[in-house]
Amino acid sequence: MRGIGYQIPVPDPMLSPMKRIASSLNLLSLLLGIPAGAAFGQLDFWDLPPISYSDTPATDAISKMAAELAAGTLEIEGQGALERLEFVLNKLEVPVESQVLVFSKTSLQNGRIHPKNPRSLYFSENAYVGYVPGGAMEAIIHDPVLGPVFYLIESGGKQGLRIERDTNNCLSCHATGRTEGVPGMLIRSVYPDSDGHPLLHLGTNDVSHETPLDQRWGGWYVTGSSSLPHLGNRVFSEEGDLEPKGHPIEDVGGLLDISKYPLPTSDIVALVVLEHQCEMHTLMNAAAMNYRRARHFTKTMDPGSDPDSGSAGGVAESWADKIVECMFFKDEADLGEGIEGNAGFQNAFASQFPRTEDGDSLAEFRLYGRIFKNRCSYMVYSDAFRGLPETVKGKVLARMGKVLEGTDPDIDWIGSSERKRISRILEETFDGWNLEEK
Repeated sequence: MRGIGYQIPVPDPMLSPMKRIASSLNLLSLLLGIPAGAAFGQLDFWDLPPISYSDTPATDAISKMAAELAAGTLEIEGQGALERLEFVLNKLEVPVESQVLVFSKTSLQNGRIHPKNPRSLYFSENAYVGYVPGGAMEAIIHDPVLGPVFYLIESGGKQGLRIERDTNNCLSCHATGRTEGVPGMLIRSVYPDSDGHPLLHLGTNDVSHETPLDQRWGGWYVTGSSSLPHLGNRVFSEEGDLEPKGHPIEDVGGLLDISKYPLPTSDIVALVVLEHQCEMHTLMNAAAMNYRRARHFTKTMDPGSDPDSGSAGGVAESWADKIVECMFFKDEADLGEGIEGNAGFQNAFASQFPRTEDGDSLAEFRLYGRIFKNRCSYMVYSDAFRGLPETVKGKVLARMGKVLEGTDPDIDWIGSSERKRISRILEETFDGWNLEEK
């Protein structure tokens, strides 16, 4: 029987002294079974090899846009704040119809945010853009190597926009236990006071598609209607009523100056889609980073081994299970008799994704009981899914195949006709999908 025979590696001499120390401590924490960073206060594992998140140059669409602006090969269209916002949205292929508005002071530019001046958010399956009137734009975009990368985009510079990557401030909230311990997305519901300050002792919720509607949207404007109560469109006080109510409004025109935003809406359907998507994005990045880390350590300790037959394979399996469960909307909260939003978002969203010859799509809305008619996430088309490490992606696809064959006993909430419909959609619209090979 072959012994383990692990050799403790010498830290890379090209690393700085602090990173050599951190690398050794990170290895020790792995051998002791202690979560990275928990015992020693060292650098986060994604800032160490093989990921080196902060030190690795980004190659995403925003970094390319910044390079083009610096070289003078890209000219900004328009001079006003809204024109520049729409310029960025167009460059990143983010639909303006996805606009949602948050007025709680729970993000980077808190000093500017309040119920009369909310932060607007826009998203596609690959990017997120935030904008505060009178302030800067913030953006998160998927990078093929790094996963989500964070940017601050301000007016200024020779070309009219100054773009700076952030590896510090944003991660204080977007890289914690709330985001699976890696850089990721976060949607919160709080009880804001009349100035937007969250009354945190009254409670807070991290929101995903599993969150009941009566715990959502505290600190958010919500346009459209819901058959179930929620916490949106309200401010709260210590002595006031905290019960979810839901105040249906068609637009925010009577609540703030809508001339400061591209649209007068904060669409309820866009909100429920965003909440599902953020959870999917974070799980995929956690899977990618944790697998890469496990594979790196296995190869470092035993260069002749096959990482996928050991700990790295186990990591891939575990995260693949989490991705698949989210992909098929495990424990999705009941929408009751339904929600109704603006057709503009629904049309813009659906147009981004492919349809079968019969017109079926993973982006087809249902909006009563559940969000989508076909409960398999459209995030299979995202750059984050395509960029998963092959071992992780292979395990995800294999389990998806079992679910759609009806042979996975743990995912039993999707009926036969829906499974067949999803299988047909994937076969016709998703490159590389072949159920017989899974």
